[in-house]
Amino acid sequence: MELNIIIAGVGGQGNVKAAHILGLAAMKAGYNVNVSDVYGIAQRGGAVLSHVRIGNVHGPLVEEHKADVILGLEPMEALRATAKYLKIGGIVVLNTRPIYPIEVTTGKMNYPDVNEMIKIMKEIASKVIALDAMKIVEEEGLPMALNIAMLGVLASLNILPFKPDFIEEAIKEVLTFMTEKNINIFRVGMKSITFA
Repeated sequence: MELNIIIAGVGGQGNVKAAHILGLAAMKAGYNVNVSDVYGIAQRGGAVLSHVRIGNVHGPLVEEHKADVILGLEPMEALRATAKYLKIGGIVVLNTRPIYPIEVTTGKMNYPDVNEMIKIMKEIASKVIALDAMKIVEEEGLPMALNIAMLGVLASLNILPFKPDFIEEAIKEVLTFMTEKNINIFRVGMKSITFA
């Protein structure tokens, strides 16, 4: 068994923490895991890719066009990761709320239309699951937990080789502050799927 997941976002969204939780959950379930993070130029606002490899895997990074799942915390970064890493027929799970780069906020460039990006992802993926996960965490009063809500969406797809309980155990171990609120957001994320 081999499952390759790329978590794509920008600095400050919790990529690294989400990858840590997912990797710990897989370990708790008895699987071999490799977790690696690749940072962009900036820590906050720069691109961050986390590679989570579960099962009979040996290298730290997912090879190009070998990812089974792209978990996109930010649309543009999800599109970049999909084009480079997703295998034909893989799955994209996407938070549709953009984080605008400085070139967009200063008016030098326009941010691409999210629906157009989803169309491109659909040409590669067998399934694109898109939702405004930021709205979910804002409604739950914990906007910093976008990564946890997205892990909930991922867990609800039945593509992980272990039960969501292992992710909840990992959340309890990793997030010792506001633990119950994060568990609640994970569970809300599990119930929040809409298909794009």
